[in-house]
Amino acid sequence: MSNAAQERSARAPQELWAIEDLYAADEAWEADLQVLRELIGQLPSYEGRLGESAETLYEYMKLGERLGVLLDRLANYAQRRSDEDTRVAKYQAMTDRITAVWVEAASASSFETPELLAIPDGTLERFYTDQPELALYRRHFDQIRRKRAHILSPQEEKLLAGVGEMAQGPDNIYSMFADADVRFQDAVDAAGQAHPLTQGTFISYLESPDRVLRKSAFEHYYAPFGRFRNTLAATLSAQVKQLQFFARARHYASPLEASLDGSNVPAAVYHSLIETVNANLGHLHRYARLRRRLLGLDELHPYDLYAPLVADVDRRIPFAEAKETVAEALAPLGAAYQKILREGYDSRWIDVYENPGKRSGAYSAGARVHPYVLLNYTGTLDSQFTLAHEMGHAIHSYLSNRSQPPVYADYVIFVAEVASTCNEALLMEHLLARTTDRRERAYLINHFLEQFKGTLYRQTMFSEFELWMGEQNARGEALTAEMLSAAYHALNARYFGDALTIDPQLDLEWARIPHFYYDYYVFQYATGYAAAIALSRRILREGETAVADYLRFLSGGCSQDPIDLLKGAGVDMTTAAPVENALALFGELLDEMERLMGD
Repeated sequence: MSNAAQERSARAPQELWAIEDLYAADEAWEADLQVLRELIGQLPSYEGRLGESAETLYEYMKLGERLGVLLDRLANYAQRRSDEDTRVAKYQAMTDRITAVWVEAASASSFETPELLAIPDGTLERFYTDQPELALYRRHFDQIRRKRAHILSPQEEKLLAGVGEMAQGPDNIYSMFADADVRFQDAVDAAGQAHPLTQGTFISYLESPDRVLRKSAFEHYYAPFGRFRNTLAATLSAQVKQLQFFARARHYASPLEASLDGSNVPAAVYHSLIETVNANLGHLHRYARLRRRLLGLDELHPYDLYAPLVADVDRRIPFAEAKETVAEALAPLGAAYQKILREGYDSRWIDVYENPGKRSGAYSAGARVHPYVLLNYTGTLDSQFTLAHEMGHAIHSYLSNRSQPPVYADYVIFVAEVASTCNEALLMEHLLARTTDRRERAYLINHFLEQFKGTLYRQTMFSEFELWMGEQNARGEALTAEMLSAAYHALNARYFGDALTIDPQLDLEWARIPHFYYDYYVFQYATGYAAAIALSRRILREGETAVADYLRFLSGGCSQDPIDLLKGAGVDMTTAAPVENALALFGELLDEMERLMGD
């Protein structure tokens, strides 16, 4: 499989997602945008009236529901089109337009929350009796009223809604730099052959057994980030400052508290994760030492962290094979899950390969018509795991959208990574179970260890860095490129220990991580991974009972608090046990890896 990114027009239709399932043409999008504007125009007629009667409140909620569903469809089309090729100005502009309309809708409905808070408890209870259909929204209203201390006056709410588009600026600027504008010098291998370096090929080069290629890719990738480090630091600082602004405006003690309150997740869960992982850094230090020894290196550098430890086992996996293997691995989830997975494969939910200008990385977007999965598939084992990961997201969205009314269909970010990483865990268990070759088993165990390192350890380190940035800003300290790099260096030194020689390029990694623009998102990769390990083991151990509980979890949307949804599936994230148990498994896998490799 070539590393060269083909133009999108050269791809076969089955390799591209079915964007036409949203809109057959841009003209249809424009027509629905006009409908959306008309719906937004109806919102002001309800201002000052939400408490007048149950009928009026119900009418308003149904209008908001219709508006939200249409806005979701419009935004999905614009963003998916933009992500197909970020160089196309038309779709960048379309995304900007729908973002502006979203802000317009938020501003036009900014009276909603203050008016809902003003309805006396007794009156709201009477409304449920007068209009029984209104009871559907009871949990929604309760969640809003729970945040009473953080809701402002109607005028202040309208002002905050109006600056929402500006608040997206740092993320948009970073995305344009990283996905559309940045260019990399070709990486060069030991034979002097040049290899095109892109966002999509970078990690695959770091996984090469050719150390010259790895080092070249590492240095050439970070070069433009280094040249623009002050601009990128200012962009990231603006992101941190806007989070602080909104947190203070809403009377939260910190941006972290403001972020987690949206999901009703205690901040103690965030801090417990960091504390538990830090108490178990010895496992990661030990793994770094093992990696250095198995690679036969005097010094382990960052560009050695992804290199294969077991030679002559890695191979390219065609996409068709990857799909079948993932389906086999997910068989324990039952026939209903398999049917949805096959529908996703056959109905073109997936945009498979890289093309010039395509957004880097991978994601699943849970559109109501059906999910859309963006990949940049390169044929590696990691790419196969990414397929399993993103289809976990997709089926979670699919089940939530079909099981819950729109008001409860969107699951909160705390549980967003559970389904995806549960799929990864099941895929790993499947691959380990079907191999009898010692070297292949060692190869797979190392990949499992890499998942732990990349998700539980690395994402916790990111979380600690994000927490540090927020605390630094709250103290009035600047977030310059030098300060960001120094703090990032110190974290890497603590997490990896003295086995890793930290090159200056690694100090700039903060400049390339898009998740730092996602508002304390990354810790949920780590908590989600710990929950997923527990869930996957329960599914394999208990079968149908565990699967039934798990499918109820996937179908739950936000109909319960995320902590309660997970408890229903058998995992209590208010305790340190899931993280501790996952890290204990990491230690056990490390023991087996050492035995398999001759220790």
